[in-house]
Amino acid sequence: MSLSQGNDLTGSFARVEPSLAGVGDYVALMKPRVMSLVVFTALVGLVSAPGHLHPVIGFTALLCIAVGAGAAGALNMGFDADVDALMSRTAGRPIPRGRILPGEALAFGLTLAGGSIVVLGLLVSVLAAGLLAFTIFFYAVVYTMWLKRSTPQNIVIGGAAGAFPPMIGWAAATGGIGIESILLFLIIFFWTPPHFWALSLYRADEYARAGIPMLPVVAGREETHRQILLYTLVLAPLGLAPWLFGFAGAAYGAVAIAGGGMMILLALQLRVRDGAGEERAARRLFAFSILYLFVLFAMLLVEPTGRLPPAGITIG
Repeated sequence: MSLSQGNDLTGSFARVEPSLAGVGDYVALMKPRVMSLVVFTALVGLVSAPGHLHPVIGFTALLCIAVGAGAAGALNMGFDADVDALMSRTAGRPIPRGRILPGEALAFGLTLAGGSIVVLGLLVSVLAAGLLAFTIFFYAVVYTMWLKRSTPQNIVIGGAAGAFPPMIGWAAATGGIGIESILLFLIIFFWTPPHFWALSLYRADEYARAGIPMLPVVAGREETHRQILLYTLVLAPLGLAPWLFGFAGAAYGAVAIAGGGMMILLALQLRVRDGAGEERAARRLFAFSILYLFVLFAMLLVEPTGRLPPAGITIG
């Protein structure tokens, strides 16, 4: 599908009568599941940072990051209304269902983006606000409007947008960027391709129908298997890096070793599967990758390292 065809399809959602949208539709526009992951990883960056942060300031930072993530989701849906309508995974979103116009979604997203950036900059940190602004721009413009429809490396490059939240949280707490936050960025950045390529393997027909050049569609399934394994082999030692650098304790290290090993095993299993076996292997990898990232970051919240000064949000 060409871009011009996509714009024609987007126009087909237009109607004269008032919007049918309810509160739930606008919440759906903000991609709440993605937003929850963004807030969680930002919280890890915020709490892991050295020093103390007043709880009200910490809450304000997380709220702004959440709203900024929702803004990016709304802008993404506003522009992607055409391809969303062609995929069963996304056909139930508010715009394809005719609940919200693409223009309304774009206006909603721009309003949220502006508000979250301004409030974060005025009340918390200018650097954090700048990083949030760049993240929204990167996801909505660089990834959604350009990379997603033009290159099979869309997820690789576009994955940077999803990797910034812990860095934003760290900047909100410290006003700067530390090596610890860069490591967290890299973990998410290298986690993203095997995570989404696993999904794209069993959704390849839908991506092809929508004209999205995901790696399985363009390069084939075997090359996708190979790329997933290569990125996983980089991800596993990166996941261990916070412990190796002394930023996390032994329990984190044990979890990182076990989780990284399982990711590699699942990627290897995917390499030797085809047909129905490949789909099962891809689904297992996709599901486990979510658990892997969650547990890895959760360990940074629950296990003090003893290396940094007292950190996180404190009362008083």
